[in-house]
Amino acid sequence: MRLAVLGGGGFRVPLVYGALLRDRAKPRVEEVVLYDVSADRLEAIWHVLRGLAAGHDDAPRVITTTDLDAALRDASFIFSAIRVGGLAGRTADERVALELGLLGQETTGPGGIAYGLRTVPVAVRVAERVAALAPDAWVINFTNPAGMITEAMRRVLGDRVIGICDSPIGLIRRAAAALGLDPARVSPDYVGLNHLGWLRGLTHQGRDVLPRLLADDMALRRVEEARVFGADWVRTLGALPNEYLYYYYFTRESVAAISGQTRGESLLSQQDDFYAAVRARPDRALAEWDRARRQRDATYMAEARDVTAAGERDTTDLEAGGYEGIALALMAAIARGEPATMILNVRNGAAVPGLPEDAVVEIPCAVDGAGVRPLATRPLPGRFLGLVQQVKAVEQTTIEAALTGSARLAVEAFAMHPLVDSVATARKLLDGYRARIPELAAVLPGSAS
Repeated sequence: MRLAVLGGGGFRVPLVYGALLRDRAKPRVEEVVLYDVSADRLEAIWHVLRGLAAGHDDAPRVITTTDLDAALRDASFIFSAIRVGGLAGRTADERVALELGLLGQETTGPGGIAYGLRTVPVAVRVAERVAALAPDAWVINFTNPAGMITEAMRRVLGDRVIGICDSPIGLIRRAAAALGLDPARVSPDYVGLNHLGWLRGLTHQGRDVLPRLLADDMALRRVEEARVFGADWVRTLGALPNEYLYYYYFTRESVAAISGQTRGESLLSQQDDFYAAVRARPDRALAEWDRARRQRDATYMAEARDVTAAGERDTTDLEAGGYEGIALALMAAIARGEPATMILNVRNGAAVPGLPEDAVVEIPCAVDGAGVRPLATRPLPGRFLGLVQQVKAVEQTTIEAALTGSARLAVEAFAMHPLVDSVATARKLLDGYRARIPELAAVLPGSAS
């Protein structure tokens, strides 16, 4: 099989290749095509992959290209992890919001809208090229905001595009481990949108064990989300929230905690150092990547852990892996017909009552050689459903704004978001983002009036 990786010069691509090296079952990926707009980044990552492949007699062949069509032709699977505007765009996503006293974050709130506005048109053009050149391929989308981008690409590709995220499986893994259970032997009741969902139940041998976890102080302290949100609050909710809900439940604390460097600014510095080091010493590429990866993983959502005294990330949690494992499991289930249940970003249909049929939601799905089938969920209580409905309306308005070039709709999307407190502020956000991010200004050149 041939796997095309869009954003192939990205820092996390070696995680995917490492997972492919560990995969021994047949059929397996035999050729990986890395596509990126930056030849320099592609070369750096190629050196890292060469280091990973050392000692493997049957490592997948790696090809690099800056030609999108060449990457897509003959692909069985396409992994999309592009970043329109690069990390410089991400730092602007964060800073423009923070300068207005709002949360600056890559996928949540104003930053997520800005990221979506400039990414949706590019993602849809990619989908159109996939439809023309590789109509039988499956697209696995990790491009953020993952739910929004998956929904936009579905307009062209339908069910053949599936969004993935590692946050839900990480939460489930931690909850099961806190109870001494094998994560592979529990069934989660998880429902929501990408970066906005709740684990409401955890079934083991026919019984929901989540109430036992919520009642156990010692067990809860072993779950990072419970430490971040606080035991009292997760008990009030009766559920374990996705880590990104910290930005909604503790908004003021989130904004206050982002002092000095933002996450984007920190990653920009780290990755610039990494790529420069590889250019200087290609023979040290793998070692440099390992060092930078450990630093990146250890500082993930550090501001929330610092404010809440949640402590350092658990070493075993870091070693368990993330989205690369989900991507590989999804490919294996489809290509080999290995039945699996996974939490994915897919078309809602009737799975989540109260949301539009065409909305992309993040829920458990049955996956096999025939594709992906969303599983029905219990209705969300009002305190969860209202937030999900509002954010989904923002996502869908953002998609329309990006595809029509409507600044008026973009202001509407900003103003509707629960983390933005006024229409006047929404207009300032759009003006600030257009001034700082050329890729966004190109999508929305008109007046907001």
